[in-house]
Amino acid sequence: MPADLTLIFPHQLFAEHPSLEKKRPVYLLEDPLLYGIDRHQPLPELHPFKAVLHRASLLAFQERLEKEGFEVQLVSLPTSPATTEYQLEKLPLAQLTRIHLAEVSDYLIERRLIRFAKRNDIELVTSPSPNFLSPSEFLEREFPEGKKPFMARFYQHQRQRMDILMEGSEPAGGQYSFDEDNRKKLPKDHPVPDAPACKPNAFVKEAAKWADNRFGKSEVPRESLPYPVTHRDAEAWLEQFLTERFQEFGPYEDAISTQQRTLFHSVLTPMLNIGLLSPEQVVERALKVGKEKEIPLNSLEGFIRQVIGWREFMKAMYDQKGVEMRNRNFWNFNRSMPQAFYDGTTGIPPVDDAIRHARETGYCHHIERLMVLGNFMLLCRIDPDDVYRWFMELFIDAYDWVMVPNVYGMSQFADGGLFTTKPYLSGSNYICKMSDYKKSKDWAPIWDGLYWTFIDDHLDIFAKNHRLSMMARTCERMSPDKKAEHRQNAESFLQQLK
Repeated sequence: MPADLTLIFPHQLFAEHPSLEKKRPVYLLEDPLLYGIDRHQPLPELHPFKAVLHRASLLAFQERLEKEGFEVQLVSLPTSPATTEYQLEKLPLAQLTRIHLAEVSDYLIERRLIRFAKRNDIELVTSPSPNFLSPSEFLEREFPEGKKPFMARFYQHQRQRMDILMEGSEPAGGQYSFDEDNRKKLPKDHPVPDAPACKPNAFVKEAAKWADNRFGKSEVPRESLPYPVTHRDAEAWLEQFLTERFQEFGPYEDAISTQQRTLFHSVLTPMLNIGLLSPEQVVERALKVGKEKEIPLNSLEGFIRQVIGWREFMKAMYDQKGVEMRNRNFWNFNRSMPQAFYDGTTGIPPVDDAIRHARETGYCHHIERLMVLGNFMLLCRIDPDDVYRWFMELFIDAYDWVMVPNVYGMSQFADGGLFTTKPYLSGSNYICKMSDYKKSKDWAPIWDGLYWTFIDDHLDIFAKNHRLSMMARTCERMSPDKKAEHRQNAESFLQQLK
C-alpha cells in the first residue's frame, strides 16, 4: 500500500502534470460531479458527449502514462449517484499519508477533498494548475479587497506582466484592445472554412459504448463526438485553427450565421478546459503563427485577449467572488426553466437554432451564449440557478469555474454587478445587425416586447446606470400605446412558454 499517490481528475489531463513522479502510483478519479450524477447536484440533461469526452480522454491519458512508465489506476464512475468523497474512499487508504494533486479549480470538489483529507489524516500537496497562467501573487495585487475589479485594467496589467504584444512600455498598435474593429457582420457569400471535426478513434468508440451502457442510448450518437481526446489530436486541432481560421477570427468574432455556426472561432475550450491543451501552449503558438503569417493585429490581439484576459479574469472572479455570486438573485427572478429551452421549441429562430446547435455539438460561440441565449433567458426572467444548470448541462466545455461568473455575473447580472458595469441585454436589432436573421414579425415583436417591458419594469435601475440611461430615456419617451403593445407581446409569449 502506498504512502503517497498522485490524484488526477478528468479535467486535469495535463501533458506536463506538476504532481507526477514515477515513484508514485497515479489514480485517475471519475468524479460523479463532472458526469452529471452527483447525489446533491445532479445534471439530468447533461450533454451525451460529456461523459464520452471525459472517459475517452482518461483512457488515452492512462495509456500515455503507462507507456511513460507510470503505474496507473482508473477509479471508475459508480453505478448510481454518488459524491466525490464516495469515490475518494476507493483509494488505498491503509497506509496513505499524502495525496499529490494540481489545484482542482472547483469549489465543491475542493471542499470535499479537504474534508476527506482531514477525516483520514491525509496531507494534500497541491500544485498550481497548468490550466491557468496567473500567479497567485499577481492576482492578490490585482484584486485587493474592497476594490471593484475591471477586466480591461486586468488585461492591460496581464499584457505588461507577460510582455505580450508590447513595444517597450506601449501596446502594439498603440492600443490594448481592438474590440471596436471586431464587430463585423459576415458578408453574404463570404467563404468560411468547414467546421472542425475529429473522426472517432478507439478511445471514443470504447467510451461511447461504456456511456450507452451506463446512461442509456442518446438522441445524438455518442460515437459522433467531434472533439479530440488526445494531446496529439488537440494540438492538430489548434494548428488547424491557426492555419485556416485565425486570419479572420477578429473581424467576425461577434458575428452569427445560420449557414455555419463555428465561423472563424477556434473551438479550443472543450480541450483546453480538460488539460489536453494548455493556455501557455495556445498563446505561444498563436504569437508564433501571428508573426510568421502576419496575422492582422485585431485578430491576434482579439484571440490573445480571450485566453490571457477573459479566461484568466473569469477564473479569478470565481475564486474571489464565486460563492457570493451564486447566492445572489439581483432581479429576484424565479421562473423555472421552460422545457422549450431544452427542446429548442421557443418559437424564436435565433434562440432555437442556437439550442439545436448546442444539442448537436455541445458548443456555441461566446456571442451566441451571451447575446442570444443568456440575453433571451434574462428577458424571460428565468431563475439564475436554472440558467446556470442549463448551461452546465448543454455545453461540453462547462465547468463550475467558467459558468458561475459567466452566468451569475455576465449573462444574467444576478450578482448585481460585482465585476461588470451593466447587464448584457438587447432588442432584436442587435441580433439582426450581427447575423443573417431577418427582422420577421414572427419573432422580432416578441423579443422587443420582452426587452422594452423589462426596461420599463426596472426603469430606476436603468436610469441610474450611465451606460444604460439612454435606454431608460427612450422607454420614458415611448407612447403609452406602444408600451402597451410591447407588454402585450411579452406577456402573451411568456404565458405560453412551457
